[in-house]
Amino acid sequence: MKASPVRKPLVLIIFATLVMLLIGGGIFAYRQKPLLKLGVGYGARVACGCRYIGNRSLKDCHKDFEPGMELIQLSEDAKAKSVTASVPLIASRTARFDPVLGCQPDPLKP
Repeated sequence: MKASPVRKPLVLIIFATLVMLLIGGGIFAYRQKPLLKLGVGYGARVACGCRYIGNRSLKDCHKDFEPGMELIQLSEDAKAKSVTASVPLIASRTARFDPVLGCQPDPLKP
């Protein structure tokens, strides 16, 4: 059974739209990467201070974030006294607690 003549163009239009959305999303993410790297660095230091200096739960530390930082996810390594902030697949940064210096970010990887 053959597809109707109306269905073929409709399927092509839907496919082309999806491809354009994926490409547009990729370009947007690429252009936002420097801002996201800055945001995860800031988020890691704020959350590290909140967790290890303020002695609050990591979930409670999200309250300290600025508007627009909703995408940043936090994880903790209690043994290393560090907090990692990340935007999955795009940017990640870790800050470690030092009793003398406070929370310091790990060096950037080239």
